[in-house]
Formats: sequence, C-alpha cells, structure tokens
Amino acid sequence: MNNYDIYVGGKWVPSTSDKRIEVINPTTEEAIATVPDGTKEDVDAAVTAARKAFPEWSSKTPQERAEYLVKANNLLKERSAEYAQTVTDELGAPIKISNMVHMGTPIGTLKTYAKLADEFEWEKEVNNSIIAHEPIGVVGAITPWNYPLHQVTAKTAPALLAGNTIVLKPSELAPLSAYNLAKVFDEIGLPEGVFNVVSGRGEVVGDAMSSHPDIDMISFTGSGRAGTAISKNAADTIKRVALELGGKSASVIMDDFDDEGFAKAVKSTVNQCFTNGGQRCTAFSRMLVPAAKYDQALEFAKAAAEKHAPGDPNDESTRLGPMVSEAQRDRVRGFIDRAVADGATVVTGGSEAPEGLDKGFFVKPTVLAGAKEDSEVAQDEVFGPVITVFPYDDIDDAVRLANNTKYGLAAGVYGADADKSLAVARRLRAGQVDINDGRWNFMAPFGGYKQSGNGRELGSEGLAEFLETKAMQR
Repeated sequence: MNNYDIYVGGKWVPSTSDKRIEVINPTTEEAIATVPDGTKEDVDAAVTAARKAFPEWSSKTPQERAEYLVKANNLLKERSAEYAQTVTDELGAPIKISNMVHMGTPIGTLKTYAKLADEFEWEKEVNNSIIAHEPIGVVGAITPWNYPLHQVTAKTAPALLAGNTIVLKPSELAPLSAYNLAKVFDEIGLPEGVFNVVSGRGEVVGDAMSSHPDIDMISFTGSGRAGTAISKNAADTIKRVALELGGKSASVIMDDFDDEGFAKAVKSTVNQCFTNGGQRCTAFSRMLVPAAKYDQALEFAKAAAEKHAPGDPNDESTRLGPMVSEAQRDRVRGFIDRAVADGATVVTGGSEAPEGLDKGFFVKPTVLAGAKEDSEVAQDEVFGPVITVFPYDDIDDAVRLANNTKYGLAAGVYGADADKSLAVARRLRAGQVDINDGRWNFMAPFGGYKQSGNGRELGSEGLAEFLETKAMQR
C-alpha cells in the first residue's frame, strides 16, 4: 500500500498533520493507499511556494508554457494504461471507460490547450488602446472524485497556459490520479512551486484555500452546498470564483421518430445516464417522451438498463462498476426508496443489493416511472445509475418540463428532423445541449446556467476564466 506526502515547491514533503486518509477500492472495500489529512499550515506552505514561483512563470511566453503541456501530454500518453488502472482502483470505473474517457479526455485537454497558445488572442488593439490578457496569480483548484484526472487537468492546463501557479486539493475519495499528474509535472521539470498538491478534507483544506488572502482565484467543481460555502469564504478577499456544480439534465425525445429511431434514442439516453455509474453531473437522469409512446419508452429503457449489469470493473465487458464509496451507494439507494415511497414505480432495478455481489459498493441499474415532476428524484441530483421517465403532451410541455429545475448544466435532444431538434435545443436553459448524441468537442465551453454554477471550462472560454484583462491607452 502506497503512502503519499503532499507536493509543495517541487518536492514531496510530509504534511504537518500526522493523520492519514485511507483511499478505499470501492470494488474490494479494501484500503489501497493513504494520503495526508492536510492542514491550514500545509495550504500556507503551498501558497507561499506558488506565490514565489509566479513572477518567473508568468513572465514566460504562452508558447514556452505550452511546451510543458506538450511534455506532460506525451508522458501521460506513455502511462495511459497504468494511470487508467489507478482510476479503476480508486473510483471503480470500468477499465474500458477508464482507458477511453478518464485518460482520453485529459490527454485531449492538454493537447488542445497547447495548441491554443498560438491561436488565442492574447493582445489586441482597439482604437488607441492595447487590450492585454494577463494571468490572475495563484489559483486554488478544488476538484471532485467522479472524473479524478479529467477535472484536475481541465483546471490545470488552462491555468498554467495562462501563466498562473496552482494549489490543488483533490477529492479525498479519489486523490491518486492527481498525485499521478504531480509525478508527471515533477518528471518533466515544471519549475518548482508552479504546481502544488495538498490532500485533505474540504472543511479544512478547502476552507483554508477559499479564504486565503494570497490565493487570487478559486476554481471549484462539486456540490452546490460546497460551492455556496466556498463563495462565502472567498467573498472576504474579493477573489474570483468559478463554480461547476450539479445538474439534473433532461433528454427530450421528440415525437417524429419511427419505432426504430425512438428505440435508439431511448437506449442512447439510458447509456448516457449510466456512463461512469451515473456519477456525472451531466447525466441525462430525466427522460422526457411523448405521452403516446410512454409505455413503449419504459419497455425500451428497461431493456437498455438491464444491459448495464453491475460487475467487476477490471473485466473488459463490464459496463457498470460500483459507486465510489459506501456512503454514495447508500445515498443512491436512499433516493430509490424515497422515490417509491413518494409514488414512483420501479420498472427495473431497485434499492436491493445486486445478486452475486457480496463485496463492493454496487447499485442496480434502475428505471423509475410515475414520479411527480416536482418530487425529490425529479429535482435533485442522484449521482448514480437511476433514470426517471416522464411523459409530455407536446413539445412546449417538454421544454417546460426540461427547464423545471434549479439546475441548467446539460441536456439532450433526440429528433428525426435536425432543424426542429436544434430549435428545441435553443429553448433549453442549459450550458450545453447534445443533439442526437453530438460528439464531444474539446474547444466547446463547459458550464451551466442557474444553480449549476458560473464560469466555463475548456476551450478559449475556459482559458479566459484564468486571465485578467488590462486596457492600456496611448
């Protein structure tokens, strides 16, 4: 079992705390590593190192900084299989998903930002002014467990390219992928203090970062509750705060499909919702279908869900691994039980333990019907393999249902007519809408409306989040 230190000032150093946090493999329920239960003093040391490194790092050209991203990208690709296994071990993601998504996405993100060094408009002239984009300073990044390498890279790559230095707090549930990235940066010779990692708990390390007077920006991905606390902590020092929070995304399946197209749309919605065990803020957890096809949709959804049989994530054929922790498993099962108590019907799945799985934090893939549109399961983020199907009367009713949530992160539209589908997508109050399984685009901004947060990640908009704007008149 590996025992990690914190990474500060280009060195692996002991925490000032003698307490450790065990990292639990959610498949075996056994500890596979420990990380420091970090302290405010650890944060102070990391911020001091980042502040010291900032002048030299920020004075480099974007192209010089991009060279480090290229080197990191190359080393990450070399170690892709090894680091994918880390994701499977700490998160429980099926190994096929770890290889394709958990590694493919951060590799693509590093490559994209390296290219943006030449493509981004760092400076322009407007009449008698020079408009320049400059780094903010020291960035505090607080990342979640559900995409433990991607979420770190989505913040780190643009922040570094912009010329900022970083203090990172990864989730205590799945911190090992962040440590892998620290190893990469260490081995490629990233200057000391440019990237620092302090593990620990949100109420200690996260609070110390968000209220720290020498951290100029906080970039956070996680729950709305934690995002609210971070915003309040940051207010005293007027630091910039970028928040990527929860979602309760709807998939609108239009009424212009034939039976084959309708079946494919239902299947795609279920597959999208259950990817990564449903532990994703963009999961299409509400499926909206024409009322006349409601029973047919339930039949198709049941068949699609049952193909996601829970199993060993190290098996290449497994599509649904365990939840990240015992608490998360119990949370998801609780949602199912309360939904049933509130009048919903289990079409398939349920809160009982899957048969034959005596160990591991597994949840059955579950389809619910008959839930009220304002019920807990319809309004709150489950973060597990649970999808609820709702009928709608007409497309105006579908749009109303889709927008009837405090969140606005993502949505999906499936339709036979491309123009009509796009027209519906324009009416949805969400930061990104996939039309007929639109492909992932590394240059497209990612972020949400309403209580899904503020700010954007990825692409040029994601880079701009980490930059100040200066006007110089002459």
